[in-house]
Amino acid sequence: MSSDPVEALARAVLYEGYLLYPYTRTSTKNQVRWTFGGVYPPAWGADPSVMRTECLVRPGDGCRIAIRVRCLQLVHRAAPGELPWQEAAERTVAELDLATADLLAAPRRLPVALPAGHGDEGGVERAWEAIAGQVTVAAAPVEAGALRLTVAIENTTATPAPLDRDAALSRAMVSTHTVLRVSGGEFVSLADPPPELAAAAATCANEGTWPALAGPVGSRDTVLSSPIILEDHARVAEESPGDLFDATEIDEILTLRILTLSDAEKEELRRTDERGRELLERCERLTGDELLRLHGTLRGVRAYQEAGG
Repeated sequence: MSSDPVEALARAVLYEGYLLYPYTRTSTKNQVRWTFGGVYPPAWGADPSVMRTECLVRPGDGCRIAIRVRCLQLVHRAAPGELPWQEAAERTVAELDLATADLLAAPRRLPVALPAGHGDEGGVERAWEAIAGQVTVAAAPVEAGALRLTVAIENTTATPAPLDRDAALSRAMVSTHTVLRVSGGEFVSLADPPPELAAAAATCANEGTWPALAGPVGSRDTVLSSPIILEDHARVAEESPGDLFDATEIDEILTLRILTLSDAEKEELRRTDERGRELLERCERLTGDELLRLHGTLRGVRAYQEAGG
């Protein structure tokens, strides 16, 4: 797990639902995947082709916004004697560093181009489709000297007809999320805005995503805009030994269930894909003390005791 709490949280969001217990390709629940954060080609029509983040920032002198948009791109895997499978590759869609003064003058548009490709490694063939789009960043003044910041991620991929869901997914940005960092200013919580910005916060239109303050409690320099609704300053538990792809579940229960899989299930998990194999091996390496750390942590009581209660 990353030592950067924002990066750890972003990765948990990125891989949420990638595989679900028992983490095998033949499991029914793993036949319907990629349900979070999809930005689809416009020809598909059944799911959105645009993801839009709107949040508020209080700018100071020389205020700048760093923006990173990341997603998963589906990779089709085929190997002799195995069922076809969809893996995923991490992609950075856009990285920008912009002055808010420049954004007030004009929006900034950045083209997105994820090229097609294929590979063959030890008899395992992988292939992925091209994805095209654009990221548009804009700012507009609102009350109390604040700005409304907009980041729109659009999929413009041209697709052959007719288009089914699998073909649309092959050309979709999946599990898309945006990390925004401000210097020379501070972000405003949309969940708990100050009274003078409550009306402006209510008018922020977020489509397919929700921006929340990220990082240590009290900090206001980072926002994670995620397809999974998070509270401000959410974090991955420090006891967690790594991603389980079920970030809303309880690590202890999932880890113990993985360890009780049959030998046949474990072998299938190893063959499902590289991330599934790593998950199993990580759980099998856990020591007794590490397993004990997953059990019985009460943060609310700890905070109360530290406050002198």
